[in-house]
Amino acid sequence: MPFRTLFAFVFLLTLATLASAQTPLPKFQVPGQQEMTSRLETMFQRHHSPKTQCTLWDAWIPMSTLWPAVGEDPSADAMRGFYRNVFLNRQIDPSGYVVMDQHRGHAHPGGWPFPLWEQAGGAGWHFTVQGDPYRKMMNMQPANVKALHIQGAKDIQQDKSFGLRLTTEGSRTSLTLPVRTFDSFVAPFVVIEWSSDLLPKGAPATLAWRRAGDEGFDPARSIEVIKDSGVGGQYGAGLKLSVVPVHEHALWSDKIEQLRLTWSNDKSQAITIRNIHTATDSRHPITNALFVRGSTDYFLWTRDIAFLKQNIKRMRTAIQYSLTEFSVREEGAMLVQWPGHDGRTGFMHDDQGNKHLLHGHGVGNNYWDLLPFGHYDCYASIMEYDALLAMATLEKAIATHAKWDIAPPTLSHETLTSIANDLKQRAGQRFWDAEKQRFVACVDADGKSHDYGFTFLNLEAIHYGFATPIQAMQIMDWIDGQREVVGDTSTGADIYHWRFAPRATTRRNIEWYAWVWHNPGSIAWGGQVQDGGAVLGFSYHDLMARIRFKGPDNAAQRLKAITDWFAEVEAAGGYRKYYAEPGRGSLQGGGTPGGLGVDHEFMESVLVPQTMLYGFLGFKPTADGFQLEPNLPRDWPSLEITRIAWADHVFDVKASGETLQLTFRKLGKVPLKVQLPSWLWQVEQGQASISQGVLSVDRSQPPQAILLRRLLE
Repeated sequence: MPFRTLFAFVFLLTLATLASAQTPLPKFQVPGQQEMTSRLETMFQRHHSPKTQCTLWDAWIPMSTLWPAVGEDPSADAMRGFYRNVFLNRQIDPSGYVVMDQHRGHAHPGGWPFPLWEQAGGAGWHFTVQGDPYRKMMNMQPANVKALHIQGAKDIQQDKSFGLRLTTEGSRTSLTLPVRTFDSFVAPFVVIEWSSDLLPKGAPATLAWRRAGDEGFDPARSIEVIKDSGVGGQYGAGLKLSVVPVHEHALWSDKIEQLRLTWSNDKSQAITIRNIHTATDSRHPITNALFVRGSTDYFLWTRDIAFLKQNIKRMRTAIQYSLTEFSVREEGAMLVQWPGHDGRTGFMHDDQGNKHLLHGHGVGNNYWDLLPFGHYDCYASIMEYDALLAMATLEKAIATHAKWDIAPPTLSHETLTSIANDLKQRAGQRFWDAEKQRFVACVDADGKSHDYGFTFLNLEAIHYGFATPIQAMQIMDWIDGQREVVGDTSTGADIYHWRFAPRATTRRNIEWYAWVWHNPGSIAWGGQVQDGGAVLGFSYHDLMARIRFKGPDNAAQRLKAITDWFAEVEAAGGYRKYYAEPGRGSLQGGGTPGGLGVDHEFMESVLVPQTMLYGFLGFKPTADGFQLEPNLPRDWPSLEITRIAWADHVFDVKASGETLQLTFRKLGKVPLKVQLPSWLWQVEQGQASISQGVLSVDRSQPPQAILLRRLLE
């Protein structure tokens, strides 16, 4: 998301809810820690219930919003209904790629909205600019329809709202666009937004081109146009999008001078064309993995079997596509070979110090959209590893629940687990810098690895289990400042300069970006989130890593530091007022550039309070209930979290060193099983039974509360 500094006006299609303080939410209750928990609850109030259709947040937002039973009549139905609809309607193109589902852009409509064709030096004809989010920034003017050479059409008009409108005439219609020269490399796709669904289904449409030096158009230099590429549903203009992969054609080369669109007719038909433009390949290789993770989280929290039946084929398609498209089994890593995703920087300096832009290079692969993660991509490999394990969990549940009546998969849960383990082992070696003892971002197409001390990358590697225990401890020692890496800009205590999270990077980066961000040195260290800045939400991965490898006491200390900072923010009147004070840093988001991401479109801030549920309480939803593995700090006598919704139940869970208590607010109809920590337990209160470490609730005699006591062995 750091690109928002350059495109500060970009509209995220989100409905981020900053709830009022009166909304009843889950409580975090720890005797003796009321000050800390009260602050954390306030943070939860500020950030709970964000809604977005964009795939980029699938691994973070659903897990944070599907469980809290909110309101006077505690329920999670509103958020569940929203994300159910999102996942069931998420577009997957015919190849199996899961679209980003972000707002209208000038790039690949299934990917991120930028880099724009204008920035790449491509070509475009927008016959209307109404509703285009880049209208002001790019000073867009409608392309003049009169400059086109149109054959096989009548009633040709230019509508201010809809663009080019014509009525076909005869058996064939063609549009020859004005001469505009561009490099074929910066234009791997041509996008056509039009009412192609009105054309005969079987009738061919083609895109032809003329290069510099070609005497005219030639059928050999043409490619079929798929009338509906299955992307761009978020555009909302009621038109279809044809995304033409011209880069796949051997003769799409050198300088392109002119384009011609031709299609066949079977009758006279009114047709609308909003725009025709070239496009960078702005797709992200992680969308399939994120969709699988988010869909899995939805099912495990809701046990919505009807949803699973509707979505399982799509999920299987998504995981198969990513395994094949990125050669995961062959390479033991995510190998991204899309145009522009080569991991190389987008600019360079010659021996005289002159800067040269490398248009089309350094296209982003993930949330950190200015950074050229690409080719052998570590971050994508981590996300794929997590998705494989999530899918394996789901397939295992399907295999053991014959009553669900879901067809067996092509890839069994054993196979998925095996692929994941191989990916972890091989990619874990490929991306590990043994000298610096941390993971690098990627290995580019020249075989060069790129490392700027990416704390977010390394902490997510720990959180998702991608890092080995030895690697995890070495990473934590670096981030904690217990060891210094030669060449780093930030070391020791300065890594936590921003208090609420470690710096996103610990080494100054003024040379490794997409070509659109070619003057990073003009912004001071820490003035951009991806260059020494920080994002609040990703403290979640830090805290979870600490619980696992530094222990709950260490994690509790870090959590206290975060809530102390948050208390100061609240006392000052909120994020914006607090950071208006000179010297405290600059906020990014909501139309402003800066180095710190905490509010507005930084919806992932909701992750931080989730540490209480997933980390300290050790709560993990399963297909039949949930698993508990509490990790309580020594000075926490107990931890209780209220208003947890699983399936159709709502309950509170309290854990101490000796007891577990489950108190129902709503007892649902779905059978509930709880996998207990690996000790001996006895039911002290309530109607329930324990068998092989699993607690089963007796719904025939609805209990208000179940109390378990740990037995001494």
